[in-house]
Amino acid sequence: MCPVLGKLTVNREGEMVCHCLVIETREGLVLVDTGIGLFDVAHPAQALGRGFAAVVRPSRDPEVTMVRQLARMGFKPGDVKHIVVTHLDLDHAGGFPDLPGVKVHVYRPEHEAAMARRTANERRRYRPHQLKDVSWVVHESTGEGEDWFGFRAVTPILGLDIALIPLIGHTRGHCGVAIRSASGWLLHCGDAYFHGDQMDPERERCTIGLRLFQRAMALDNQARLDNVARLRELARAQSQSVRLFSAHDPLEFKALATGSPSRLFA
Repeated sequence: MCPVLGKLTVNREGEMVCHCLVIETREGLVLVDTGIGLFDVAHPAQALGRGFAAVVRPSRDPEVTMVRQLARMGFKPGDVKHIVVTHLDLDHAGGFPDLPGVKVHVYRPEHEAAMARRTANERRRYRPHQLKDVSWVVHESTGEGEDWFGFRAVTPILGLDIALIPLIGHTRGHCGVAIRSASGWLLHCGDAYFHGDQMDPERERCTIGLRLFQRAMALDNQARLDNVARLRELARAQSQSVRLFSAHDPLEFKALATGSPSRLFA
């Protein structure tokens, strides 16, 4: 995504990514988020909304979509068995139609919000064409989740070392997704924060454009801010055990994408 005036308001790269993960397991592939799909890049104004398309300016290149990137890695859509989502915003769930029949794991408050679309904000962010005909696996909000570094976790998913970590604020059911690898834990923080410097243990720094955007999109801004502080403390206290990254920071993406792939216990 190349937002208008991005170098001034977003980051020095002037761009944002949709950071997704592909996890190889014995039973097939598990994805964490899917980014924007084929229909979305072909018809951005219709699929994503004229405002989003004009301001955020998503790529029109179909080769950046999840299904095309999987093909370049030698995988077929049928190799994907499960998708675990941080939340159901249009730039995280756009690949669902490209992967029909795949089971989508979601936290119940997020599923309920996306189905109801009660507010104008939620009607803009949740796109019906992405969410229809989905095979949902809804994880309950029981309050009885296991402890994960001081966070309540909705676990396990698929009997693997994958956990939904509720990080409410950006949406009603927003979660991080934790994955245990051979070198420790990866925590995909979704949209809990947008700029890597927000995790700076000495100070929180974020560009004005992203600061305003995060506030405008939050369903509960105080909860969002509280979770940013908790994540920053996690990054400080568990730097050797947990690697955090957000969905849209291009520098965080490049740091992981150019390194050696993590060997996952799954």
